[in-house]
Amino acid sequence: MNRRPTLLVAITLTAAAAALSLSACGGGDSSKDQGKDNDKIAGADTGTEKSASPSASAEAAAGRPKIELPSDLTYTFEWPKTGDKEKDAVLSDREQSIKAVDLALANQDPLDKAYLYYYEGEAAAQTEQYIKAYVKAKARTTGISRYYNATVNLSDADSASLVYCEDQGRGYDMYLKTKKVNKTAVTKNSYVLYILQLRKSDKGVWAVEKLDSQRGSAKCQP
Repeated sequence: MNRRPTLLVAITLTAAAAALSLSACGGGDSSKDQGKDNDKIAGADTGTEKSASPSASAEAAAGRPKIELPSDLTYTFEWPKTGDKEKDAVLSDREQSIKAVDLALANQDPLDKAYLYYYEGEAAAQTEQYIKAYVKAKARTTGISRYYNATVNLSDADSASLVYCEDQGRGYDMYLKTKKVNKTAVTKNSYVLYILQLRKSDKGVWAVEKLDSQRGSAKCQP
């Protein structure tokens, strides 16, 4: 999730791996496309709750937090349904957990209840540090995030792994006081590989327990 160069200094390498998402999730040195923050991608979801598709586990989970994001945040999830109910639930819950971190940034709250619903253990601790860095900088994410090349594996009924790519070329940091958007050029480091371990929580959702990232991965280059 941590994608922004200016904030990388404030985030440890471990926390950087945890920051996915968001606009929600990128690496601190990730690069951004100049002047395209208002572009829209065909088929992209905007940051509103209305655009989010309910997951299989979403229908079963009670008390799932509502995620309403600023309209300048846009998401494209290019991972078609697998046809397997649980694998599709993993992907859908990952979409929500990515957005939940961006919500915490928008709310400037390191203990925002939405992301804590989707993160546990080591990943929750890493993500909290990531959010704190943004709160300290009085910044949040903006722009377009694209996710693709997802592979889900189920270890058993309650554990899974997920590997996927993120294109951070049109995702940026925005400083809240001035509304200034920090843009940098797109490079190979704008493409990030994520590796997650997830567990089905007692709420019935696929929560992220561990995560790692590899910036500039050859597997994610266009």
